[in-house]
Amino acid sequence: MSYSACVEASGIRGPSLAACRTAFVLSNWGRCCSAVLSVAAPQKKPLSCCMFVTMAASLRGSLVTLVKALGGPRWQQLASRPLSVSAGLCSPEAPPARADATFKVTMVPGDGVGPELMTAVKEVFKAGDVPVEFEEFHLSEVQNMASEDKLDQVLTSMKTNKVAIKGKIHTPMEFKGELASYEMRLRRKLDLFANVVHVNSLQGYSTRHNNLDLVIIREQTEGEYSSLEHESVTGVIECLKIITREKSRRIAKFAFDYATKKGRNKVTAVHKANIMKLGDGLFLQSCAEVAQLYPKIKYENIIIDNCCMQLVQNPYQFDVLVMPNLYGNIIDNLAAGLVGGAGVVPGESYSAEYAVFETGARHPFAQAVGRNIANPTAMLLSAANMLRHLNLEYHSHMVTDAVKRVIKQGKVRTRDLGGYSTTGDFVHAVVENLRHRPVY
Repeated sequence: MSYSACVEASGIRGPSLAACRTAFVLSNWGRCCSAVLSVAAPQKKPLSCCMFVTMAASLRGSLVTLVKALGGPRWQQLASRPLSVSAGLCSPEAPPARADATFKVTMVPGDGVGPELMTAVKEVFKAGDVPVEFEEFHLSEVQNMASEDKLDQVLTSMKTNKVAIKGKIHTPMEFKGELASYEMRLRRKLDLFANVVHVNSLQGYSTRHNNLDLVIIREQTEGEYSSLEHESVTGVIECLKIITREKSRRIAKFAFDYATKKGRNKVTAVHKANIMKLGDGLFLQSCAEVAQLYPKIKYENIIIDNCCMQLVQNPYQFDVLVMPNLYGNIIDNLAAGLVGGAGVVPGESYSAEYAVFETGARHPFAQAVGRNIANPTAMLLSAANMLRHLNLEYHSHMVTDAVKRVIKQGKVRTRDLGGYSTTGDFVHAVVENLRHRPVY
């Protein structure tokens, strides 16, 4: 059966024809197309372009099952999914057609080398023809850019776009009338309760512990970072650490859901309940209660000081670690040091509605400003994770593969990895790898 005959029989017209043409070329099974149409036509079931593409790609050896399910609710749900999503899931290695619309993303370069790292992201995205448009805001507490209006503009943009990429906003140590930093206020306003840092060894760069693969999940809206401090009497400062059952259970459930979704086997709760019996005791109890809901995931707990030692001696024993705010901040940086430092580990923060992508170990690296020596690996990998979150699977794979290939080749390395290459050299190498991407 010819392509024209298939189209004529299906009754599909307009923009959907392009999808049908793709389906027919991919399948090249005229008889299968005839079979599908012969079943669909008597039932008067409309064939959306998504259904047509999916059926044509799945017909080989599955026609009987497919025909039985044609009128079911699952197919109706699949048919309503955007074609770009289905195409990305079907073949992330096949370059998609240029998107008609671009995704708007809030960009906050931050302090230190943040602006240089964001320039690297923009250059790579431009070279890769990534359909993302950045809404850029410069927010800082140390560069005379601090203002409530500017903070409100950033929050409005983030709430509108739902997705942001951000550098480190440096927090001054001096007290200037406000205890909560901009970082903390952004997290609270957007309820970015879960920070996720994936610590993964990079092929081509050898460290003491190779082939590491662990995830650190940190609750970052309460704990020691609650901004509740006061001088009770002269010379005596009280700092309050807030732990609630609601937020402890929420971060524990996030960790177990993450482990389930990613196919991981163990979650370890990190605490200091032997000393902070009520505060960390509540966190530990909440984690244990949630663990009972996930019998297929192994659950353990470990004291924070022992956890630090074990990470240095034998990090392979860990899979997913979940912990309160301060411990997570410390462990993030320690674990980053195991695989190459702050320049190579990406991170991301989530609420129920928003996602913010940044480096895993947050350092402004002020001493490197203007010297063209910062390592953009972590920010580029974080940007690639952002593309995956936006369902731009092809572009996410493209950027990730290019960055990791540069590291693996070992010819271009910034100073933090023992080389002499500049930030610009690394970005240029990534762009070249984008242009000469191997076909799988």
